[in-house]
Amino acid sequence: MVDLELLSPQGDMSKLLGQFAALLILISSLLGLAALGLGDSRMPRVALLISAWGFEHSLIATTMLVVGLFAVLSWDSTFPDRRDVLVLGPLPVRARTLFLAKVAASATALSFTVVALNAFTGLTFPLALAPASTSLPDLILSPVLYRSLAAYWITMVLAGAFIFCCVLGVQGFAAQLLPRRGFLRLSAFLQMAAFGLFLSVYFLQPSLATPKGLMAPENQGLLAWLPSYWFLGLFQELNGSMHAAMVPLAGRAWVGLAVAGFGTAVAYVLSYFRTLRKIAEEPDILPGFRGLNWLPRFGNSLETAVVQFSVRTLLRSRQHRVMLAFYLGIGLAIVIFLLKGGVAREEHFADQANTRLMFSSFVIMCVWVVGTRVVFSMPLALRANWIFRVTQVRGVGEYLAAIRRPLFVLAVAPVWLASAVLFLSIWGWRPAAGHLVVLGLWGMMLAYLSLQGFQKIPFTCSYLPGKSFFHMAFLAAVGLLLGLRKGVELERRALDDPVSYAKMLGILGIAVALARWRAVALGKSEDAIVQFEEVPPPAVLVLGLQRDGVLPNSARGQGSAGRLQ
Repeated sequence: MVDLELLSPQGDMSKLLGQFAALLILISSLLGLAALGLGDSRMPRVALLISAWGFEHSLIATTMLVVGLFAVLSWDSTFPDRRDVLVLGPLPVRARTLFLAKVAASATALSFTVVALNAFTGLTFPLALAPASTSLPDLILSPVLYRSLAAYWITMVLAGAFIFCCVLGVQGFAAQLLPRRGFLRLSAFLQMAAFGLFLSVYFLQPSLATPKGLMAPENQGLLAWLPSYWFLGLFQELNGSMHAAMVPLAGRAWVGLAVAGFGTAVAYVLSYFRTLRKIAEEPDILPGFRGLNWLPRFGNSLETAVVQFSVRTLLRSRQHRVMLAFYLGIGLAIVIFLLKGGVAREEHFADQANTRLMFSSFVIMCVWVVGTRVVFSMPLALRANWIFRVTQVRGVGEYLAAIRRPLFVLAVAPVWLASAVLFLSIWGWRPAAGHLVVLGLWGMMLAYLSLQGFQKIPFTCSYLPGKSFFHMAFLAAVGLLLGLRKGVELERRALDDPVSYAKMLGILGIAVALARWRAVALGKSEDAIVQFEEVPPPAVLVLGLQRDGVLPNSARGQGSAGRLQ
């Protein structure tokens, strides 16, 4: 999932995997608690099974979404890459051995993802569907319970395998039909399209998990393109609770599995026995197009150099574009979900649809800034930082000021300009300008806060796996969305009241000024450095005790080394 060349050799990869597992298990525990509320001994079993269709479908759709995102994230590591060829090519390692090793690794990662996501729901949901029993031994010895357990896990594994094979099949056939250089250029766009497709389908697909909805003639065309409902029918078939509405869906699931599995196997085999020799001939980082090498100035020479380096890196590196697309895909999916009700015009400015539109602009600003800040931490190549090391002729404060400039150019400015075009086209200039001022101040404050403690030139510093605490950031993001929702309501009312609007601008302006002052103060402190290598905390901590006002020689040496770093 993560290229090891981008990580610090001193890092612990198990921490990164532990974070992903913790996030998936957290989601599973929440869904497992919800599943416990499905059981009702007073309801007839047939009615209970039908009433659980909606929850069953949400579990299957969530599993397919997570596996699909995993397949897209592991796009570059599933098939052979340049490193595999250069490292294993000179060794007596057969292509068949490499092929089987990749298959085993992909199967293990897929199984780990499905098991972690369904760790709790795989137990609680079959218990909720079990027939009413007078005692615990009767429940434990009930064959219906074990059939439900087997049906649940088989369905989830097959649903995950289907979506995983679809992604690999598209990737494999694209690699076979296109030249290597063309495939490298198209690959990142295919990944971004897959992100948007998976998230949009997950949020926008209608709720049809009822006998009436599944049997309605007008829904049959839509059901033919929604695989999550296919596997809902497959679960009913395996569970022995087949309904007439589920029969065609289960058939589509088996056909889809056969087609996806066969296509993926053919593409996978061809990629190993036809393209291994071509991989070493093409670079993974593509050269830019001729005639598009000019970029404007973004301040002094140092700020211009850092911004242009960041822009070119993001345009040329597929890994960084895909990582940014992961965040943008989540944000766009949320926006699409919010805007299903439409957008109101100026005369209906107080309409709820415009509240959702304003909220969407803040969401896009957040995910774009945070996503760009995250990709800044992932280096393009560890050798790239030597260019900045040997040319470090300015003060640390100037470097830290230049580091902030790319985030404004690549994240804050594009979102603000796109929002300006949208709001000025559908609203009058007064409400649009008022919201754009608030959005700009919010973006500036978010950019300054996200760079607190960031002392690295983008894409040049090594990365310690497991240090980002992504599973905790997920909880913080949920709280931020709730807070933004309340803030948008306040802004909508403030736009109709000049006094309230002035107070809001004053508070935001003070917050931006404090965030900028904090960032500048950190850059001027004696402990400020330009960091090029992330290292884990030392096993032995130096207390730094002074004797007669002079630091010990060892402490002075460590301080000098830190500033040179």
